[in-house]
Amino acid sequence: MTQMPTLRDKVLAGKRLTDTEALTIAHTEGQDVYELFNCANDIRQFYRKDTVDLCSIKGVISGGCSEDCAFCAQAINSDADIERYPLRDKEEVLMTAQAAKDSGAGRFCLVTGGRAVSDDDLVDIAEMVRGISAMGILPCATLGLIDTDALTMLKDAGLHRYHHNIESSEAFFSRICTTHTFKDKLGTIGAVKEAGLSLCSGGIFGLGESWQDRIDMARVLDCIEADSVPVNFLTPVKGTAMGNRTPLSPIEALKIISLHRFMLPAREIRICGGRMQTLGQCNSFIFMAGADGLLIGNYLTTRGRPPAEDIELINALGLKPAQATDQHTQI
Repeated sequence: MTQMPTLRDKVLAGKRLTDTEALTIAHTEGQDVYELFNCANDIRQFYRKDTVDLCSIKGVISGGCSEDCAFCAQAINSDADIERYPLRDKEEVLMTAQAAKDSGAGRFCLVTGGRAVSDDDLVDIAEMVRGISAMGILPCATLGLIDTDALTMLKDAGLHRYHHNIESSEAFFSRICTTHTFKDKLGTIGAVKEAGLSLCSGGIFGLGESWQDRIDMARVLDCIEADSVPVNFLTPVKGTAMGNRTPLSPIEALKIISLHRFMLPAREIRICGGRMQTLGQCNSFIFMAGADGLLIGNYLTTRGRPPAEDIELINALGLKPAQATDQHTQI
C-alpha cells in the first residue's frame, strides 16, 4: 500500500505537500504508478472538474534571438534549421486564429522569438490582439521580457493572458541560460501581475534537472500564483546545445504531470511541447495523470498533431473542451 491516498486526501483538504512527500511521487514505481495517477485524477476532478482548456499558438517573429537558452532552436548559438521571419502580416495571423477557434481552441497565443519586441512591433501586435479578441477567442501573448506599460497597452487592446515560463528551478536556471537570469524572469512576471493580466508560466522538463529542481520550480509557480502551468518535454533538436539528450520516458513524463497536480491542485496544468514525441501511445494517460489543459496543433519549431484527434480523445474520455465565453470570467 502506498502513501498516495493519504497524500491525495491531504491535498483535497487544502494542505501543501512537504518536499519529502513530493519526492515520494518521484520514487513511485511499478504498479504503484497507476495508483499515483488515480489519485492525481481525483485531485483534478475535485478542483478542475471535467473541462479541458485548449489553446493554440502562432509564431509571429522568428530568428535573430540574442539569448542562449540551451533547449531552443532559435537560440543565438543554435545551428538548427528553422524558418526565420520578421513580424507576420496581421491578416495572416488573424486567419490562423480563426482556424484555431474553428478547431476547438478557446485561446490563441502570439509568440515572438528573442529577448523582447521593439516598440514598433508592439504596436502592430496590439492590433493583432484587438482583432483576435473580436473573434471571441481569448488572446494571449509571449513576447519575452516586457514591462508594465507595454502590458497595459496590450491589455487595453484585449489581451487576456501573458505567457512567460520560468523554465526550471532557480538553482538550475544558469545551466540552461546565461544571457538573462531567473530574476529577470520574475521581473516580467511581476509586471504581468501589476498589469492585472492572467499569468501563464511553467517550464520544460528533460534538461538534466533533478526531481528536487522540479519540486522547487513548482513551489515558485505556487508563489507567483500562475493561473496556467505549461508542462513541456524536451524534444532534442539537432543543432541545439541539447540536441543529443535522451528524451524522458513516458512514465517519468506522466509522473511530472502528477507532481504538478499534487503541488498545484487548483491550477490549469497544460501539456504543451514534446507531448507526442515523449508520450507516444501513452498520450491518453495525461488526464488521468492530472492534466486539464492542452496546446493543440503545431508548436513553434516542432510538430504537434491534428486538433481533431485531441478533440476526439477528450470526448472519448468523457471530458469536454472549455468554451472561450466561459473563460472570460477566469483570471
